[in-house]
Amino acid sequence: MLSRLDLRGKTPSTAELRRILPRGGVDIDHVLPAVTPVVTAVRDGGAAAALDYGEKFDHVRPAAVRVPDSVVADAAANLDPKITDALTEAISRVRAFHATQVPADATVEIAPGGLVGERWIPVNRVGLYVPGGKAVYPSSVIMNVVPAQEAGVGSLVVCSPPQADCGGWPHPTVLAACSLLGVDEIWAVGGAQAVALLAYGDDAEGLDPVDLITGPGNIFVTAAKRLCRSVVGIDSEAGPTEIAVLADAEADPVAVAYDLISQAEHDPMAASVLITDSEELADAVDREITQRYRVTLNHDRVSEALTGVQSGIILTDDLDASVRVADAYAAEHLEVQTVDADAVAARITNAGAVFIGPYSPVPLGDYAAGSNHVLPTSGTARHSSGLSTHTFLKHVDVIRYDRNALKEVADTVVTLADAERLPAHGEAVRARFGDTATGAAAGTATDSES
Repeated sequence: MLSRLDLRGKTPSTAELRRILPRGGVDIDHVLPAVTPVVTAVRDGGAAAALDYGEKFDHVRPAAVRVPDSVVADAAANLDPKITDALTEAISRVRAFHATQVPADATVEIAPGGLVGERWIPVNRVGLYVPGGKAVYPSSVIMNVVPAQEAGVGSLVVCSPPQADCGGWPHPTVLAACSLLGVDEIWAVGGAQAVALLAYGDDAEGLDPVDLITGPGNIFVTAAKRLCRSVVGIDSEAGPTEIAVLADAEADPVAVAYDLISQAEHDPMAASVLITDSEELADAVDREITQRYRVTLNHDRVSEALTGVQSGIILTDDLDASVRVADAYAAEHLEVQTVDADAVAARITNAGAVFIGPYSPVPLGDYAAGSNHVLPTSGTARHSSGLSTHTFLKHVDVIRYDRNALKEVADTVVTLADAERLPAHGEAVRARFGDTATGAAAGTATDSES
């Protein structure tokens, strides 16, 4: 069922691997002309424009942008207790891990009397996007809200699309998850118009703009984040979800098949990739997928994803080659199902998250491992990290030198300033010791004016 790329007997370069490995194409530039007018209209027209676009695209218009407290309370009260318990357990696990990510302030004495420190300060206000559409994502509420709370963010708003069959409000399970987390500001807006409204706000409606927008979404949401990133910070430009399974002959083909199927049900553009040096395992996994995917609820979506150009089986000569391929692919989710999986996983440098061994499947991380499921896609794990408490913190350098410490380093500053033909920088130091502009510094100024 899955296509195959046979690399046995070949030693492709890293550049070639990046070209030939299965990867879906997401052309954000292609949709920018359609998204730009939406962002501009919401910037100029605020909430009314956002609601207009929601009515046009999704055929639903909530009574207001901000979801009333009573609607949120009803959603929480009417949630299946089993789901409430599951969300509570997931919140507890995610919070336990993300609480450990808060870095400590630090100060170093560079020289006697010369202190340089670093302060970690939470972003003032953040907008957390929770998608709707093909599925319901209370887990995305948890993955966005918990790290923001653990970072100490003082003001946050969750934004999620209104649903026609939910009274024009976001899905009640999403609202209930917000309630469990103590979120008291939720906007019933989705798509590109939600990102724009978060970025620009609406004073007349009492909707304050945010400083940072996080959370996954479709290509239109991603395009809007790109257009607004000069106004607000964004976490990433997320593409379709992806899984790579690095496995050897000892892996269980049934488990591997289900892991590939489970990721494929997210989206027709989702990527499911098996990397293995065992042709026997590849054949077995392919058979299991073919036999099993049809019984899933979302089998049409699964079939489209698994047969797309973004999915496939990659055959390698040995484990070393498999590791090299996995690093070149830089998967959002990478499972390692091999003998001595811990040692193999330790060799991986490029992945959004690494799931080690047969009992650490990606769905565990999607919900309740404690890790975050908002991760870098499309190979960006080569240089970027997933959402974490760090995402919602900024560090500020703090410098405090006394007179003696500055005097000790003054000649160094003046020399470097003159070398860069910026003599006023040196004079700013000289002036503190009664040394006015003369000699070389003055000459440099004259030269720079000629």
